[in-house]
Amino acid sequence: MYIATRGGEEAIQQSEALYHLLNGELKRETVQRLQESLPYLVDRIMGEASLYCPELAALAIAQTGGDLYEAVLLLRAYRATRPRIAYAQPVHAREVLTVRRISAAFKDVPGGQVLGPSLDYSHRLLRLDVLDGKSDESGLGFTPSERPASPTYPAVADWQRQQGLLRNQDADDTPAGEIPDLTTESVQFPASRAHRLQALARADTGGVLALGYSVMRGYGLIHPTVNELRLGLAEVMVQHPVTGVTFSAGRVRVSQCEVVAPAGDETSYSVGFAATLGWNEVKLIAASTLDLNMAAHDEGSPQHPAHAEEFVMYHTEPVESSGFCIHFKLPHYVTFSSTADNVRKVTQAVLGASNAAVTHMPVSATPETEEA
Repeated sequence: MYIATRGGEEAIQQSEALYHLLNGELKRETVQRLQESLPYLVDRIMGEASLYCPELAALAIAQTGGDLYEAVLLLRAYRATRPRIAYAQPVHAREVLTVRRISAAFKDVPGGQVLGPSLDYSHRLLRLDVLDGKSDESGLGFTPSERPASPTYPAVADWQRQQGLLRNQDADDTPAGEIPDLTTESVQFPASRAHRLQALARADTGGVLALGYSVMRGYGLIHPTVNELRLGLAEVMVQHPVTGVTFSAGRVRVSQCEVVAPAGDETSYSVGFAATLGWNEVKLIAASTLDLNMAAHDEGSPQHPAHAEEFVMYHTEPVESSGFCIHFKLPHYVTFSSTADNVRKVTQAVLGASNAAVTHMPVSATPETEEA
């Protein structure tokens, strides 16, 4: 049972004003700088909010002082006010304008490896010279190749299926309007794979990484191999509501990952998959690992925490989990006072009144102590 914090509307307004004062003035120029200088953070916010708009994601980061959970909440709240006017057509990996595409399973994959933008092979050293006033020239040494890479690449999984290495999976021909939507429908367990993949797409990056890492360390059934990791730009193809003509509404940054592990009968490989808005490699490797482990649990394998879809989907939901955690800051005076009375009674009954010198705290603090 909760009671309202006393102190009045003025104290609450002052508290919020102090918060924004410490964060600095919110300007359009600040939002633009965040959008340009922190693209991967902007991508994370868009992915977890299920809304692709870099400018609004940067605004949410600036408005909350970099509190990622608050930023995701702001963007989701805004998303809930927007009508859905159309459904985009499915995006196939082989059609994505690919910027980065690697495989840890094969060296010579069809189309070749494309490193793209990455710090995987760099020394992790702070650029302290920048703090001394020297300009950042880290990206000025890039020289475009005279032989540019192909814009699209075939899917590694398609080639593997031709080789008989992967289990055949039935194509999902469900119309876009009939696919369950986790943003508007409450999830029911057991969950459909569509709900699973949607939950992983907008799950908290840290939570997905923690559970995925638990599987990789042995609290699961598989040790995954990255079959294909791809970063790119996908065309959003929609059908005009009047003319019926299909056209491109623009491009969005997307990332996807497939991991493989030997199937139970060891005659082929099973695939785990994950995709999200923006570029977020570490999340997708962990998420595709979780997808594969939850599927293994469906087949009756021994259960670990990361196998249970309910455990994974509930505990990686960023807004609900952070909201439940933060709600503990609210006044719990009544419930705490009740438990404190019980503690005093037990102490008195066990030790006797003479040894139970427990200080009685007031039920609620004075208004002066609660005002900012």
